Amino acid sequence: MPVIAPGLHLIATPIGAARDITLRALDLLAGCDVLAAEDTRSLRRLMELHGVALNGRRILPYHDHNGAQMRPKLLAAIREGQSVLYASEAGTPLVSDPGFGLARAVIDEGLPVLAAPGASAVMAALCVAGLPSDRFCFMGFPPAQAGARKSMLTEAAAIPATLLFYESPKRIHRLLAELCEILGADRQAALCRELTKLHEEVLRMSLGELTLAIADRSLKGEIVLVIDRAPDRPADASALDAALDRALQDMSVKEAAALVAKELNLPRREVYQAALQKGKDA
Repeated sequence: MPVIAPGLHLIATPIGAARDITLRALDLLAGCDVLAAEDTRSLRRLMELHGVALNGRRILPYHDHNGAQMRPKLLAAIREGQSVLYASEAGTPLVSDPGFGLARAVIDEGLPVLAAPGASAVMAALCVAGLPSDRFCFMGFPPAQAGARKSMLTEAAAIPATLLFYESPKRIHRLLAELCEILGADRQAALCRELTKLHEEVLRMSLGELTLAIADRSLKGEIVLVIDRAPDRPADASALDAALDRALQDMSVKEAAALVAKELNLPRREVYQAALQKGKDA
């Protein structure tokens, strides 16, 4: 068993398949002095599945409702030179998770914080979405209040990065309708549901098509919605006009629209309408 350094150790836990646990996380579960978890029952089951014994240790609860009471106890253990492990209910700690307050408190005390990376719904969704992954922005759960949610989505619409949202199955239809209105129904997206679980599903299509595809469905399970980045717009209409003028010299309207839409990263429908208008004006 490797020697475990004093400090706070953040471990990622499986988001579905129990075997998606790292060997390092298992070592930390077996060897850390103090164990804390967002959901103690989930962590206990995970340890039982992998044959990791508690050896007299308790699993302490740490969540949104008791963080203020638990942080001093965990900080005291680290100050005494003990190793403290924290595990989210599923996935990577601090990603839409109460562990941030604990990590921040340990850092503010000048004490060590170490991460054992592993399963993450955000990264799993980004891998399977088929959308650009060189620049992405995790938006978390949209606000429940309509005004705050509209403000968030309006701000997100212009972000030049692939967007990732968490959303509840009960609210996904509402969110998709609002995204179509604010970001545009043509924006490409992927709805990733129950990742790594038995009923995993990934739907890849535009926001408008996605809204229709699930309109009559009652979805279950955790959802990550991945949305393509905001398209780069030309500086002014003259850039589109000039590009269409060049393309229409030796191409059909349809061919010219497809080429210019790709060159300028614009919706093909928008460019096609502009090309048709140019034909009428000629």
